[in-house]
Amino acid sequence: MRAKRTPPSFSITLPVEVADQVRAALQAAGALEGYASVNDLLEASIRKELRRLQRKHNAGKAWPGIPAGVLRPGRRTQEETQTTAQ
Repeated sequence: MRAKRTPPSFSITLPVEVADQVRAALQAAGALEGYASVNDLLEASIRKELRRLQRKHNAGKAWPGIPAGVLRPGRRTQEETQTTAQ
């Protein structure tokens, strides 16, 4: 049984070709893989990537959550990206 979902804390915009492939994957294999909706597929994909990042960068542990509104909205600037990479 799934935990009750809370309202979304953010949304994403995907390139058209990615969104098209998400819908195609859901239609072709969603039921076979246990995904009832696009949201189910995206949530599972995000959780998988989070586990990978946690293993690689945080000794496999979850980071403390950050509430909505703390991060600056929008893409990072080129300067921010270069500073982070160094």
